[in-house]
Amino acid sequence: MTANFLIGLREGLEASLIVVLLMAYLIKTGRRHLIPRLWIGVGIAMGISLGFGALLTFGPRGLTFEAQEAIGGGLSIIAVALVTWMVFWMAKTARSLGGELRSQVDKAADGAAWGLVLVAALAVGREGLETALFIWAAAQATGETTLPLLGALLGLVAAAGLGYLLHRGVLKVNLGRFFTWTGVGLIIIAGGVLAYGVHDLQEAGILPGLHNLAFDVSAAIPPSSWYGTLLKGTLNFSPATTWLEAAAWLLYVIPVLSLYIRANRSSRPKAAGTIPAPAVAAQP
Repeated sequence: MTANFLIGLREGLEASLIVVLLMAYLIKTGRRHLIPRLWIGVGIAMGISLGFGALLTFGPRGLTFEAQEAIGGGLSIIAVALVTWMVFWMAKTARSLGGELRSQVDKAADGAAWGLVLVAALAVGREGLETALFIWAAAQATGETTLPLLGALLGLVAAAGLGYLLHRGVLKVNLGRFFTWTGVGLIIIAGGVLAYGVHDLQEAGILPGLHNLAFDVSAAIPPSSWYGTLLKGTLNFSPATTWLEAAAWLLYVIPVLSLYIRANRSSRPKAAGTIPAPAVAAQP
């Protein structure tokens, strides 16, 4: 639940920030009449994301066990690739995001009447599809219960609340620092999702070594215990881990985390790591 709360909060705040930036620019440039079109685009993006999440949840159930595991493992790896790209992309483009969105709004306003709907749908929909896929993969890794989905929902609600406070100018947040630290958390979570995806592919018979365990601490950390559940829910830790799962986790988390920290340190002198709230706040 905690891991999915972080995913929902991080991804939801990215989408909320995009909406806040678009609304602020429309108000500032005297285009309030286009705001309903913005919300239509956001609604379309949300509908597509929910539909994609439903397809992931209910689509594979009529398949064989091996096919389900193969699809689940493949999608988990794709989700890890997307979230890795996303955290590096956000670290690189956070400072120029507002300018890019304003340019797209200007082109949409000068072009087709409903161009802004497409801009909002694409900008928010990209975040929504990434969120749906990664939440699904993380929920699969931690167990098919309602708690992972509840955690993600709470994270999205919290992100929407923060977005509203930013829009009203009530809240000032160091977004650079927020995205940096949540990026670190997501990389660690993604490592667990990757290991679980490898395990799925092993159960599907695509990868070898299903019964070759690197360690088995199930006696010390029972999966049904509260601390076993906590480790599974936050870090996707498996008490019985194969050599291939352990190798995948280490070969992903250590180099990716090192590169991410280095990338943030190198960009700090240029961007100072802060996105002040007045830049994204809009007064009615």
